Amino acid sequence: MAKVNFLREKKVVEVKEEEILRTAGLNAGIAIHRGMHKMLNCRGKGLCATCRVLIKSGTMKNASPKGIFEKIRLALAWVAIGEEDLRLSCQTKVMGDLDVYTQPEVNLYGRKV
Repeated sequence: MAKVNFLREKKVVEVKEEEILRTAGLNAGIAIHRGMHKMLNCRGKGLCATCRVLIKSGTMKNASPKGIFEKIRLALAWVAIGEEDLRLSCQTKVMGDLDVYTQPEVNLYGRKV
């Protein structure tokens, strides 16, 4: 079992390895989506980028590698400017312990959270 530390919510959740991060968060009652996107999202298909999370440095190796579809989606998203550690939670598998910051602010100036 891997531990996912949701930093904003101050909650640690044990999940099975290779479980999708979005599913793990929603099952634990974590608000992955913000505002109207709680209802208006792509339901985990990787199309809308509203489930984006920031995986804190040092734990990125415990997440599955970005797939080509996720790379393209994030390259097209203006919310991903300057964020190498930004991931779509619906496309990320938990491979080990992770520190995750949900609903990161839009970072237009390259400041680290």
